[in-house]
Amino acid sequence: MLLKLNNVTLKPHQKESALVSVCERKLRAPCKYMKILKKSLDARDKADIRWVYTVECSDCEQPKMQRTYQKITKPMPKVLVVGAGPAGLFCAVRLLKHGIRPIVVERGKRVEERVEDVRVFRETGVLNVKSNVQFGEGGAGTFSDGKLNTQTNSPLNREVLETFVSFGAPSEIEYLGKPHVGSDKLRSVVANMRNYILQEGGEIRFQTTFEDYKTKDGRICEVRLNGEWEGVDELVLAVGHSARDTFETLFLKGLPMEQKEFAVGVRVEHLQREIGKAQYGAGYAALPPADYKLVSHAGERAAFTFCMCPGGVVVPAASEEGGVVVNGMSDYARDGVNANSAFIVQVKKEDFSSESPLAGIEYQRKLERAAFSAGGRNYKAPVQLLGDFLSDRESYYFGEVKPTYACGTTFAPMRAILPKVICDSMAAAIPDVNRRLNGFSAYEAVLTGVESRTSSPLRILRDTTLQSIGVQGLWPCGEGCGYAGGITSAAADGLRVAQSLAEKYC
Repeated sequence: MLLKLNNVTLKPHQKESALVSVCERKLRAPCKYMKILKKSLDARDKADIRWVYTVECSDCEQPKMQRTYQKITKPMPKVLVVGAGPAGLFCAVRLLKHGIRPIVVERGKRVEERVEDVRVFRETGVLNVKSNVQFGEGGAGTFSDGKLNTQTNSPLNREVLETFVSFGAPSEIEYLGKPHVGSDKLRSVVANMRNYILQEGGEIRFQTTFEDYKTKDGRICEVRLNGEWEGVDELVLAVGHSARDTFETLFLKGLPMEQKEFAVGVRVEHLQREIGKAQYGAGYAALPPADYKLVSHAGERAAFTFCMCPGGVVVPAASEEGGVVVNGMSDYARDGVNANSAFIVQVKKEDFSSESPLAGIEYQRKLERAAFSAGGRNYKAPVQLLGDFLSDRESYYFGEVKPTYACGTTFAPMRAILPKVICDSMAAAIPDVNRRLNGFSAYEAVLTGVESRTSSPLRILRDTTLQSIGVQGLWPCGEGCGYAGGITSAAADGLRVAQSLAEKYC
């Protein structure tokens, strides 16, 4: 007998082995199979915080389910996947399941070498424009919290989580309400995916830049990589949201694309212990580092938190010379002193200077260059105390909250960097969200600018088969091309594109 049990609760100090006893009472027999389907923390009542589980159990062993993939029956196509982020890697893995051996090209380096380039940038301010937080194996998400929660409801999300686990991610991500891998563990997962692709007959070329393509009779036929032309049958563009030179090339080629709204703002840092007190109250030490997700409509535009990193750091995330970009990162343990989150406001198409699909890129660049100048033109980031931001005055000291941005910081007013509508909307939102998270508006909280790469500023249009409207055999894919918003949804889109591509040959 297979049972599904909902709303099974445990106190924070109880061990999960206690779930077996619950199952046996319901089964009225020894429990020989139990699987946690969902686990989330209910902290609404600070005097009675509980873990809430959904489990399935049985008094007999359950067979393991295996996915099957139809193998191609036509001659093997030559498939080039551009980009080794989540979309590109998951696309390549799925293609291999169908018997298609892809070539993956990545302008950056292997994750092990990329970690060193990021370290050098943080310590010296010397930026490698092809190997940094944005570019390289694993994509931008490799230097983040490795969050795998998503707003999409794709049936592929389950496969994404299972695939991550198969390559070494913690098994708990399959059932946690807010799954995360952590930047430290994500690197080994990415390396394992690389090794699998190579072992199964795929190819990966690092430090290889996609530069151009040619068509014949409306179909992709050749690509230029590092100055050399090469024939291909299918081209998957999984380039990531910071591949600005690629977008410019595609625009000049006449590939159909459109503007897409995104959001900009700052990173806000608080002491992690204060976030814990606000969310859990007293006696929260046994619980995981607290997080939050907040939105306010108090201002002209909605302001909201995004990519919150408990116990994390603010990271230098520039990919172009002369611009300062910030992002957030946590390791698996989330044991840092500070909590940080993006605090951002929607950018609308009316804010752009032109109707060009590339107008959003120029909007981002303008803010990043302003932050670079305000920081001292050496990749130091402009910072301001939250209380001084609200009072519209300059900051001169740090309190208990010390900035974690590794390249150094310079005090500068955010209103001199970000547009008025963005700053006004953030200022209106801060006291509003503080009513839901006490302490969010703490005077000594630190704002670091600018958070400008929240998502792609454009979308490359595709048809119902997921191919480009303009070129058959060209497959826009993932976050950079405007079809995802985070690791999980990017990976799911990679699976979706691979499936559609394989169906052409099966």
